[in-house]
Amino acid sequence: MNDGPSVRSFQRSQGGLPEVLSWTSQDPRESQLYNTWGIQYRFQTVVDQNQLLSTTTLFRALRKGKEERVAKLEWAPSGGLGRAQIGKNIVPMSDLLQKDPHARGSRWFTGPDKLIYRWIPSTTSRDILLQDPNSHVIALFHPTRPTYMINVGEVHGELHFFRNVGACTVMHPPIMDYVTVTAMLFRFCSAFGL
Repeated sequence: MNDGPSVRSFQRSQGGLPEVLSWTSQDPRESQLYNTWGIQYRFQTVVDQNQLLSTTTLFRALRKGKEERVAKLEWAPSGGLGRAQIGKNIVPMSDLLQKDPHARGSRWFTGPDKLIYRWIPSTTSRDILLQDPNSHVIALFHPTRPTYMINVGEVHGELHFFRNVGACTVMHPPIMDYVTVTAMLFRFCSAFGL
């Protein structure tokens, strides 16, 4: 996939190539994130029999054929934001995507380390950047044109993790889990104007 000059030059400025997970599906609630090692994360959404509530579960691959539940997202009856359970923490989804009044299109959340992280639109591309408390970009979501991939379906974007930036913890659970959940919620809110 051609990332374009903005992503390549950004990667060089971050001190090297990131870990990249390709993200399937236009609807992030029913999607997979994978790399050359296979599926790393999987979002699965189930609607109850009465069609009143839906629940999205995030699974993380432990090894081939084995995964564990990382998060459970219970959507509001209207289809809007409900509550999220990440690990043992239960919070309103809106707490994971609080609008930042100081930066248009930006949303912030408190990570499991009790520090503030901010998703913010890039000023030079369509990418959404994740900044740590010191404004270092530790991850980004790069939207792509839908591309069909055998065995996984259409890829609609890439989630890049910069492991050697900031505190160098973005690739470690539970930070990586929070990044994945909040990126999914950011995609969902952007798609539905929430």
